Amino acid sequence: MLTRDQIDEFQTRGYLVLDDVLDEGILGPVRAEYEDLLNGLYAGWRAEGRVGAPVTADFWGRLLTAYRAGCDWFQPMDISLPGDRIALDTPFHFGPAVFGMLTAPRLLDLVEDLIGPEITSNPIQHVRIKPPSADLHSDEIRAHVTATDWHQDRGVTHEEADETEMVTVWIAMTDATAENGCLQVLPRTPAMLPHCPKVQTAIADDFVDEAQAIPLPVAAGGVVILHPMTPHSSLPNRTDGFRWSFDLRYNVTGQPTGRAHFPDFVARSRAAPETILRDWRIWKKMWEKARARCAVAPHVAIHRWTSDAPYCA
Repeated sequence: MLTRDQIDEFQTRGYLVLDDVLDEGILGPVRAEYEDLLNGLYAGWRAEGRVGAPVTADFWGRLLTAYRAGCDWFQPMDISLPGDRIALDTPFHFGPAVFGMLTAPRLLDLVEDLIGPEITSNPIQHVRIKPPSADLHSDEIRAHVTATDWHQDRGVTHEEADETEMVTVWIAMTDATAENGCLQVLPRTPAMLPHCPKVQTAIADDFVDEAQAIPLPVAAGGVVILHPMTPHSSLPNRTDGFRWSFDLRYNVTGQPTGRAHFPDFVARSRAAPETILRDWRIWKKMWEKARARCAVAPHVAIHRWTSDAPYCA
């Protein structure tokens, strides 16, 4: 899949942009699955009197109407539990189309070229559906809805995963451009930069030269692959449309995921193919069990940073 030059580029610079990785055979069912999900959510909000008839009948029009009405579609659409308190009824989405995307052979081929054939689907994963910046609520701080602050993916794991071999695969569901909020990066650093619990978990002030940032536009179906030490953020969405992506993470099987209280699964194994998870319903059940456990257990922070550190003062 990847050439020797591409692998060397990734190891040196810490990122790759690849076009035409996932086709409509993978992305179409994901779009349909989210359309059905929004249909159910919107019907519930209408029954509660929170929204009226949709201004437009399409997915984006209903999504924007719901956001303006203060209806939360992000957590019900996310493919993870939240980093704050988890309740027994905290919503999330785990369906067959998303599972098909996570385990798409072409995607796993890319990952195998970078970390080898023993691949675990890491639980640090999210959907990001970003409305136009002009429509965001003034108090909107969620990185999955507004622009994402500068961080390294190693920085949002627990310390146990500091030596784990992992990559992030950022999937464009819609075209990602500099205008609608694509990723921007700096070349990977040799060490972890200090992070602070700001509005989001972000690299401490004065450790990033934003003037050197490199935007990474990519068309729908393309991906950006990131090394965990690569500083990155997203630009604001200054268009009148939505920008939709998923970020998935994979690590070498048997190494810590950095978020042990959430479930992982073996996505590929040449050594032990019988360990591969192939049933999305089992994947969903794993997360349901994690939700039930986390709802009654002491809260586990999702990162190791504290606001009283010297570089955060």
